[in-house]
Amino acid sequence: MLTPSSNTCLEPVTYGLLRGAAGTVSAHFARVPVTRIALDSGSDAQFDPVPMLAAARQLADAKVDVLVWNGTSGSWLGVERDRKLAAALTEATGVPATTSTLSLLDACAAYGVTRLGLALPYTRDVADAIVAEYAREGLECVLAEPFGEDDNEAFARIPAADVARQVEAAATDGAQAVAVVCTNVHGAFEAERLEQALDIPVFDSVTATLWNALRLAGAAPSWSGFGTLLRDGALRAEVQSVLTGLLSATGADRTTFRVDLPAHGLHVDLTAGEALGEGVRSIRRDASLDQRRLNTVEWLEAERRALVQPHFRDAPNPPQALIDVYGVNAQMLSPVQTGGAMTGWISVHSMRERAWSAADQEALAAATAVLTERLS
Repeated sequence: MLTPSSNTCLEPVTYGLLRGAAGTVSAHFARVPVTRIALDSGSDAQFDPVPMLAAARQLADAKVDVLVWNGTSGSWLGVERDRKLAAALTEATGVPATTSTLSLLDACAAYGVTRLGLALPYTRDVADAIVAEYAREGLECVLAEPFGEDDNEAFARIPAADVARQVEAAATDGAQAVAVVCTNVHGAFEAERLEQALDIPVFDSVTATLWNALRLAGAAPSWSGFGTLLRDGALRAEVQSVLTGLLSATGADRTTFRVDLPAHGLHVDLTAGEALGEGVRSIRRDASLDQRRLNTVEWLEAERRALVQPHFRDAPNPPQALIDVYGVNAQMLSPVQTGGAMTGWISVHSMRERAWSAADQEALAAATAVLTERLS
């Protein structure tokens, strides 16, 4: 972890979160000079990659499995800048790398978040720059009034109860999740309670950074007590990766996965993941149908094999809403089974009638095998 020098939050919080790892993971830190957050050249200069690369080379001597810029500067200086920084860290050390901003974006992708509430300690101009930068990444933002601080050390002295109230204020106007954007703000240990009260994910920056670092290190977490990201996020991200690959392999318009996993807060009436072609409408948050009672799903339950439909002129018939509302005219469905039960299924949708090729069906079978193994 490359850490801002004036940060007093992220190290103790990271160690607190790592209680869930039961001693199997260790975190190591190096500091780089950062004291003030503003939109000027003096503040920007603090985030020069040169001292970060020097610190990263020292951390690499400890044979770490992943390197992280544990700061959110990319949120206002530019996400592309963080992508280049992560690449430079890896080039200099041979170690996989990411940043806090990239981790928050990865969390949003894993949960299909397109409208994000923001809880920020910064001045309003920095907050507005973050809203604009996230918009370039496809995220509409609901901005709670920022705390208006520019002293990085002072961020950690904002009471956690005040941070929680700011999160609540950001969880409005259709926000699908809220992000606490700063690694020197105490939001991590509020996330679980807030999620239960607000019924949407709360992505704290320190938590998101650790979550993504663990994924890159091959130690995907599934720990309770710290919110959905550490408990369910690794599974969600893996599902999303499988669906994105399947969408590409088949040239379909939409892929989804529905599954009953109560321990991970997943039920088939809402998708666990979805990948979309350009301009295709999302079905992710539509829970209007009793999925288990659909004709096609009952067929899957009885047959326990893939259903390949180049058109919908033959039984089993899909729900009419799939055609009328979402424009689907052909699909493939594949059951995912664990312990003898059909736990869920993958759907591959086309907006036009099409003959699904052998390669398409092989790609579906491969995706089904991956998710079956993951759930077993």
